[in-house]
Amino acid sequence: MSIMTPCNTTSPAKAWLESLRLRTLPLAFASIVMGSAIASLQGVFHPLIALLALVTAGLLQILSNLANDYGDAEKGSDTPDRIGPLRGMQKGLITAPQMKQAIMLTVALTVISGIGLIAVACQKPSDVFGFLILGLLSIGAAITYTVGTRPYGYMGLGDISVLIFFGWISVAGTFYLQAGHFDWIVMLPATATGLLATAVLNINNLRDIDTDSANGKNTLAVRLGPKNARRYHAVIVSAAVICLALFALLYLHGWSGWLFVLAIPMLAKHVSQVMREQSTEGIRPLLEKMVKAALLTNVLFALGLLLN
Repeated sequence: MSIMTPCNTTSPAKAWLESLRLRTLPLAFASIVMGSAIASLQGVFHPLIALLALVTAGLLQILSNLANDYGDAEKGSDTPDRIGPLRGMQKGLITAPQMKQAIMLTVALTVISGIGLIAVACQKPSDVFGFLILGLLSIGAAITYTVGTRPYGYMGLGDISVLIFFGWISVAGTFYLQAGHFDWIVMLPATATGLLATAVLNINNLRDIDTDSANGKNTLAVRLGPKNARRYHAVIVSAAVICLALFALLYLHGWSGWLFVLAIPMLAKHVSQVMREQSTEGIRPLLEKMVKAALLTNVLFALGLLLN
C-alpha cells in the first residue's frame, strides 16, 4: 500500500526514500498500538515488547514496499500511464540488482528484530515455534504480493492478506506476546484495524484500476469493477466501525470507550466522496484521506482503551 509521493525524483537518494514509502509506516504501527492498548486495558502491557513489535512491523512494511516496487517494475505494471506515483526502478534510478540487495538486507534486519522480539516475549517452546512460523509467513507474504510467478496481489487476494496480517495477526499477536495468552475479545478491534487497512488498499487499487486491468494485475477492485468496488469500500469501512462499536458495547464502561465515534464523520464523508467520484483521477486525493481517517479511528480507539 502506498501513500502519494512526489514524482519529480532527481537523485538516487530521493528515489530510495520514495521506494521506502516511510509515510506508510503509521498504518503498520497502528495495529501494534491497538494490540498494546488492549494489553494495557487488561494490565499486561510491556513497553519493551511493544517497542520491538513496532520495529518489526515497520521493517515488514518497508520490505513489502520494496518488494512491491521490484515486482511491479519487473512485470511492467507501473507504466507512465499510471495515475499513482512512479518509483525509483520505474524511473531508472534504482537497478533490479540494487533493489534485490535492499530486499535481502531488509529481510535480514526483519529476522533479527523478530528473533529479538520472540526472545524477549516468548517463554514457552510452543510460543517460540508458533511465532517463528508466523514471522516467516509474514516475510513471505510481504515479498510474494507482487514478486514471483504467481503473485497473490495479481490474483485479487491482497485484500484478505491485509485483513489477516495488518489486523488479525498483528493486533492479536501483539496482545498475545504481552499477555502470554489469547483472548477472543481482541478479534473485534483486530478485525476493525485490518478492515481499515484493507480500505486503504482498495482506494489504492481503485485509483489504478484502469492500468492494473490493462497490465494483467487483477486486484479485487479490477475483479469487482468500479461500481462494485465502491460499494465494497462502503461495506468494509462500515464493518470496521461496527466491530469497534460492538467491542465498546460489550467490554468497555464509560464514555472514553466511544472516543472513536469522533472519527465517524470523517469516515462517512470519505465514503460519500468515493461513491460520488467516478473518475480514477478524482480518486487519487482520496487515498491520503483514507489513510488519515484510518489512523484517526485507530488512535482514538486506542486512546479510549487507555483512558478506560
